[in-house]
Amino acid sequence: MRTKLILSIFAIVWISLLVRIFYLSVESNDYYDALSEKNTIKTEYIAPVRGNIFDYNGKPIAINKLGFKIVLKPHLSSKKKLPLLENELHFLVEKFPFLDYEKLLKRYKKKDSYYNHHYVPVVDFIAHEDFLAFFSMLNLRENMRILPASKRYYPNGNIAAHTIGYMSRASRKDVNKDPLLKLIGYVGKSGIEKEYNSYLQGNPGERLIQVSASNEEMREISHTQVDENHDLTLYLDMRLQEYISKLFKGKAGSVIVMGVDGKVLSMGSYPEYDINAFAMGISSKAWKKLINDIDAPFTNKTTNGLYPPGSVIKTGLGLIYISTKLHPWSQFNCTGTMELGKRNFRCWKHSGHGTTNINKAIRESCDDYFYKASLKVGIETMSNGLIRYGLGQKTGIDIPNEFIGTVPSRTWKRKRYNQPWYIGETLNTSIGQGSFLVTPLQIAQFTALMASGKLPKPQIAYKRGDTIIKLQSKDVLTANEKKLLPKIQYAMKEVCNHPKGTATHHINSRITIAGKTGTAQVIGISQETKKRLKEHEMAYYQRSHAWFSTYGPYKNPQYIVTVLVEHGGHGGQAAGEIVSRIYDKLLEYGYIRD
Repeated sequence: MRTKLILSIFAIVWISLLVRIFYLSVESNDYYDALSEKNTIKTEYIAPVRGNIFDYNGKPIAINKLGFKIVLKPHLSSKKKLPLLENELHFLVEKFPFLDYEKLLKRYKKKDSYYNHHYVPVVDFIAHEDFLAFFSMLNLRENMRILPASKRYYPNGNIAAHTIGYMSRASRKDVNKDPLLKLIGYVGKSGIEKEYNSYLQGNPGERLIQVSASNEEMREISHTQVDENHDLTLYLDMRLQEYISKLFKGKAGSVIVMGVDGKVLSMGSYPEYDINAFAMGISSKAWKKLINDIDAPFTNKTTNGLYPPGSVIKTGLGLIYISTKLHPWSQFNCTGTMELGKRNFRCWKHSGHGTTNINKAIRESCDDYFYKASLKVGIETMSNGLIRYGLGQKTGIDIPNEFIGTVPSRTWKRKRYNQPWYIGETLNTSIGQGSFLVTPLQIAQFTALMASGKLPKPQIAYKRGDTIIKLQSKDVLTANEKKLLPKIQYAMKEVCNHPKGTATHHINSRITIAGKTGTAQVIGISQETKKRLKEHEMAYYQRSHAWFSTYGPYKNPQYIVTVLVEHGGHGGQAAGEIVSRIYDKLLEYGYIRD
């Protein structure tokens, strides 16, 4: 009996072992086969070439310069293999003297680790023409691989820099948002390059390859092509953009040329800067110089510059006045000053404009008319109307990080400062001063509304590949505003054409245009000041900003031209010649059909 028990236990043990052997050798074959495959088959991703950007006429704006990148085998930084690494790096510096040995070594060591089995990048880009003479000898080196690479290049340098934007190395934050950037390495950081980054960068290809235990490639199993050729065409006309840059040389500010339907032909922020400096990384010295410049060349003033609108806002306020609490023929007597409590609110014309209606008030920019009308209409009606006209909110342009500005009101002040509203603030708002802040692009959009009766969404991109991007606009005017809008338009025509118009003597264009000038103070004027200094007598950075926002032709509105000259003084004087030349150029290029 005992013998049988021992034999039974012995049999059970052997049967168990045989079952386990069968499981390991037969049943688990698929599992271990798959595990083995993971150890011998590697996925290699292929970076797509970024799409090009073209202007409306097909002229290249952002393209890819072709070249090569250099990667080295991993695990060369160990004590045993370090001489191999040093030899490779010295060889590279010998052939390309512009490379820095210490930087190459530091970069390799930072990327290399025991767990990394991928080749380590040491040089991101060397231009094709610089590399070609050494290609063969580099390609034969055992520890080195040569890969195709591209570098973003902007043929026009600083022209339209803020609108186009630039590319730079992807940060860790960027990679966390989009893992593809770990492969590509660079990402759009501003302007169109950032807004359309996902489209422009395309999607990677994929190679499935079998490798040996020493990471040598044995054979290619499959190959998926990259998804690229994602080109973008803009409405921008670089001929016009370059022409305007020359007109604006030596000045700071912004210029927008936009169709009344929203298509942006030109958009410049000045001074400009060379976006090519960012393609492979700008030096700290150049960066400090750029951001410390008092004229703020790095700021996109068109969408991120906030300025008091000054008198340029009077067209919209005039429409609000005559379509709500005032009759279109209402008049006020301007004596040059208006007393409110202990304070005097002055008109720019010390002797006054006399009896003034809405037409004369806009044509001659009478402050007193707008003071007195604002007291009858009230700040809430004014504020609500201006917000409906597109101010105090984003225009929706296809550029990131657009600012919204401020349209002051009782509600806004209570919410922001928890303070009451004063009547004097209503008067300041009526002439575009006080806490009132806008961007130049908002004023261009606002002017398009005055010209056409529609509020367009500004659009820079024209086509993604062959697909046209649809333009959009909103109907924001009331029935009464639509009915009375021609009165405002006629007054805007007289600003530029009537003998007493604030811009008439500074306009010299073949196109009959309509518009509104504005002078936005940057410093307050004391009540004790009896005689104000003239703009040219003031220190440069104390002078007012000069606005001139226009549309043309008057009878058939097609384009908006909005100009802001920082510290330019009077709008018509500072910007009239610039505006005139731009309209003539639009006519020459065939954009305007009068």
